[in-house]
Amino acid sequence: MNEHFNDIFVTTGCPSQQQLLDYVQGKLTAAEQHEVEMHLADCELCSDALEGLATIKNKEKIPGWIIEMKWDLLKKLRKRYRNRRKPNNYLYLTIIIICILFLLLAMFWTYYLTARQ
Repeated sequence: MNEHFNDIFVTTGCPSQQQLLDYVQGKLTAAEQHEVEMHLADCELCSDALEGLATIKNKEKIPGWIIEMKWDLLKKLRKRYRNRRKPNNYLYLTIIIICILFLLLAMFWTYYLTARQ
């Protein structure tokens, strides 16, 4: 099930979350900073993400918030994934109950017809 919840930055050429955080916090080397800036010139998604990160005053709390948001998102996605699967369980249960009822009905008719003769 975890393959449904992959990080969006993993499969793209975008900088990782840690690189963006380090860029905002000024922890990157000049070469790494230049590389991120070159990417930001072409990627609107990363530019918007960086703009949002830059507006946060307590930048040292960002990693904790990101982890908390990821867990909340994973919980919601798992809940939604489970809710989608529930109707199938009810369908199987309904089919089993109908089969049992038909078997009971067949047994009753068999007993009724043999007792009548």
